Amino acid sequence: MIGPLMVGLEGQSLSAQEREWLAHPSVGGVILFSRNYVNPVQLTDLVASIKAIKSPKLLVAVDQEGGRVQRFVAGFTPLPAQHQIGVLFENDPTGAEELAWILGRVMGLELRAVDIDISFAPVIDLFRRDSNAIGDRAFHADPDVVICLAGALCAGMRASGITPIAKHYPGHGSVTADSHLTLPLDPRSIETIRSTDLKPYSAYREVGFKGLMTSHVMYPAIDNQPATFSTRWIQEILREDLGFTAAVFSDDLNMAAAQTIEDIHTRVLCALTAGCDMILLCDNTADLDAVLERTPCHVSSKSELRLETLYGSEPEGSYQNQLADWSSRLVKFG
Repeated sequence: MIGPLMVGLEGQSLSAQEREWLAHPSVGGVILFSRNYVNPVQLTDLVASIKAIKSPKLLVAVDQEGGRVQRFVAGFTPLPAQHQIGVLFENDPTGAEELAWILGRVMGLELRAVDIDISFAPVIDLFRRDSNAIGDRAFHADPDVVICLAGALCAGMRASGITPIAKHYPGHGSVTADSHLTLPLDPRSIETIRSTDLKPYSAYREVGFKGLMTSHVMYPAIDNQPATFSTRWIQEILREDLGFTAAVFSDDLNMAAAQTIEDIHTRVLCALTAGCDMILLCDNTADLDAVLERTPCHVSSKSELRLETLYGSEPEGSYQNQLADWSSRLVKFG
């Protein structure tokens, strides 16, 4: 059985305490950051030590979007920000779509080489220049362009064996505030959001991501809870209205916007009750023992089936002779 928590680590190898935490039945995955990385050899050893802890193996994930959000840099190809590809689309749609596929292919191949399962990408929020949290992480302001480019990126990722998890449902790009720092409020109606930010999620089968991450944004016209804690957003709109059948991850529950619920243990339970399959706890390990005591040891059978599909796989086709050229194209473009 897979546990419902995905947790962060402090350093570049596992401590005895972290091994104990990861062995707990409530923990089902690990998310890695720059603080956990030195070079590909060290990373390979770290991931192997994580996956050796129990069966089924822990899922291992990272935010490797490109641009300002790329956790592994030295020894990896520098990846362009998604918005650079969106700008290219204006004059060269075919070239932009090809480059998005290459981005997904290279990112995926490099992550699978060190046995990472998941990259929390693509960002399918809509581009707004004044969005502090998203900005150039987003492809474009036009949801149809986002669908096209995100679909190409996901195709490249899937061909490389890495699992694409899109973010941040139902849309973080149209607020200026950063949910890492405060609770953003989006006053728009559900009709407006359906015709804009929700369109890439409605097209999830076409785009091809295997799961999504929720946002800690509140939409007062729809619900009085941030999306991560909202049954309305996850179970009614996402599952029932959009027919979404894949996995749902919360964003990090240690972020400021999630602290509308003061107690971390209650946050975890509220996100699970709202419909999240897996909960991210990226920092603040001081409370982890207490969280583990109060968190269900296993996800539901439906969540289990969704999470079981997220492990990485072998890359498709022959790529060794092309990888260097693909990487070079990304570097020159960036």
